[in-house]
Amino acid sequence: MGLRNFKVPKMKFKKMKMNLEELDGLDYESLEKKNIKKRSTPYENNTHYKTVKEFFTRAVETYPNNTCILEKPDHKEPYKVTTYKEFYNRVIGLGTALVNILNLKGKRVIIVGETQIGWYTSYMAMLMGTGIAVPVDRELPVNELENLVRRAKASAIIYSPKKESDIEKIKGNVPEVEYFIEMKSNKNIQGKDVGLEYLVEEGKKLVKLGNNEFEKIEIDPEEFKILFFTSGTTSNSKGVMLNNRNLAENINAITAYVELYPSDRLFSILPLHHCYESTIGFLYPISQGASVAICEGLRYIVPNMQEAKPTAILTVPLLVENLYKKINEKIVKSKKDKIVNTMISVTNLLKGAGINIKRKVFKEIYDNLGGNLRIIVSAAAPIDKKVGNWLEDIGILFLQGYGLTETAPISALTPDYKLNIGSAGKPIVQAEVKVDNPNENGEGEILIKTPTLMIGYYEDEEETKKAIDEEGYFHTGDIGYLDKDGYIFLTGRSKNVIVTQNGKNIYPEEIEMMLEKIDEIKEVMVYGKKPEKYSKKEEKELIITAKVVPNYEEITKIHGDISEEEIYDIIWKNIKEVNKKLTSYKAIKSLEIKEGEFEKTSTMKIKRYKEINT
Repeated sequence: MGLRNFKVPKMKFKKMKMNLEELDGLDYESLEKKNIKKRSTPYENNTHYKTVKEFFTRAVETYPNNTCILEKPDHKEPYKVTTYKEFYNRVIGLGTALVNILNLKGKRVIIVGETQIGWYTSYMAMLMGTGIAVPVDRELPVNELENLVRRAKASAIIYSPKKESDIEKIKGNVPEVEYFIEMKSNKNIQGKDVGLEYLVEEGKKLVKLGNNEFEKIEIDPEEFKILFFTSGTTSNSKGVMLNNRNLAENINAITAYVELYPSDRLFSILPLHHCYESTIGFLYPISQGASVAICEGLRYIVPNMQEAKPTAILTVPLLVENLYKKINEKIVKSKKDKIVNTMISVTNLLKGAGINIKRKVFKEIYDNLGGNLRIIVSAAAPIDKKVGNWLEDIGILFLQGYGLTETAPISALTPDYKLNIGSAGKPIVQAEVKVDNPNENGEGEILIKTPTLMIGYYEDEEETKKAIDEEGYFHTGDIGYLDKDGYIFLTGRSKNVIVTQNGKNIYPEEIEMMLEKIDEIKEVMVYGKKPEKYSKKEEKELIITAKVVPNYEEITKIHGDISEEEIYDIIWKNIKEVNKKLTSYKAIKSLEIKEGEFEKTSTMKIKRYKEINT
């Protein structure tokens, strides 16, 4: 589940007083009766949706006046509420305009920009029948964005105002694009340019006049409707083709393991171009009649949470670990660490007896997070087990998920009724998971057969056949094992993917292909190197390293007889030029010169594991 590079945000919390006097006089008997709730099997009332349209229209009919999306017009203004009925009307308006005014039915549409109601509206309009949605990373360099537009064969680009300069740079190079649609804009059609809000309103007018063509579109659950590109250099990144069934089955899977209520509110922090956030952070709460509050940006996480008062956060380990660190720093600074640790022990004992008073005891911590937080979901990369245990100790339900873009994305999830912190979760109820060719410890490649599995890789039948075997199992490339209760534990990766601490996937082969074009390099292997020393305990990020066998023959031809130091400097200078073509998280940070050739297999593939450990 790769995600874009996250900078650690600054979080400011109030001083902790931890006044426990209000706990006196609690009716423990009623608390005990209230909190006894145990189960060991999935919820029987899980859903069985086949399309996004099915659960979206049901939610609108059931909860028309419920809050659906909260977005701040600007930092100084309060959150603006959009109800389910209002959001539905926006989606129908835009879809009607895209189909009837711009004639984009069945065509591919790029969606690029930061999280906002225009993004949600565009994505839902595509899933409801317009065409094929192509969510794209807003952090892509202009050249990569342009390449993706071509690869996707996009007929339109819906973009945020902040991407306007990038769009202007590529307009002349992509004549096949029929329309450039700007979010938050009321601009009428001017050549190829048009504002999204203009289209929404024009579509609503057509609906009022009786045009229900878009609303009546029948959705084929199996039809190709979404194209996600995996992280990586665009020319080599894989396109993952998904359909409505894939997304709907994610909803069905989660409702079997986790209870979410219409009163719940998710806090949207992660980028929507990734399947993890757009499916679990957006479509899932929509399916339950819950709401989504948009975070303005990482530096606004704490004030936004205090205003929006979310009940759930979907995030990556880096952010959870930083939250844990900042809160505990404030507790220590307030000289309340001893009392907090004592009350953790006391409340754990009481909880074991069926009495849960954690939200009362740790109220100040909750207040710093908006007051209502009850669930944190972490996925995309491993997390320190002590962080998950601490969250549970203060009463926050800590869930972990596992999946890939290819599984749209959920493959496993921690059931809220039976936690197993440290695992990657339990396979979803519809999935079959097995360990291929396990070793003596039961570890092998994790294989998954699931209705959430992609249609295949875009325009790459060969790679699709490599990934999905004849029995329908997807070969994840992840190494792990299943415990006696069926929970997945990941212990490594066999596909060479470098996973950053914040969950971003880096495909080394793609960077290697660029480096191999350097004349002075004969062979190269890119890998994530563990730092030998940490300047701070939290700095555990892998160092993206290029291990290089120099092409001494070419070096002599080009530069003559030079020293090893000069060879190093020349190669490093060339690598820096390649870095300019990469997004920042992929850039090579370290260079190693290797003596002799890489150890290889009989098929001449580098034995990466051995090279990394030498």
